[in-house]
Amino acid sequence: QVQLVESGGGLVQAGGSLRLSCAASRTIFNVNTMGWYRQAPGKQRELVANINSVSSTKYADSVKGRFTISRDTAENAVYLQMNSLKPEDTAVYYCNAVSLGYYGDPHDYWGQGTQVTVSS
Repeated sequence: QVQLVESGGGLVQAGGSLRLSCAASRTIFNVNTMGWYRQAPGKQRELVANINSVSSTKYADSVKGRFTISRDTAENAVYLQMNSLKPEDTAVYYCNAVSLGYYGDPHDYWGQGTQVTVSS
């Protein structure tokens, strides 16, 4: 049932760092893009960063220069290094993976979420 497992969340002070990890099941084939989304209380889920099969990356403007996404394709894993954390980064962070079916149709997979809390 569980195909994406996240870890690394926690409570840190402003200016601190956290590294989130996500391991995707090897039974998920043809993974194209992996990434991280977050959802703060009362807000919509938003893209934080993603990385595709050729290692092209995309970042939300609010995290550019502070967060770095990387992946280990062989292990179906994705990581998010978060530096210079701000209270505004407080949210539940969700791992996401997109695989392509035989006809190229996308299938989305989601992790259970990991809480990141940044104190001021």
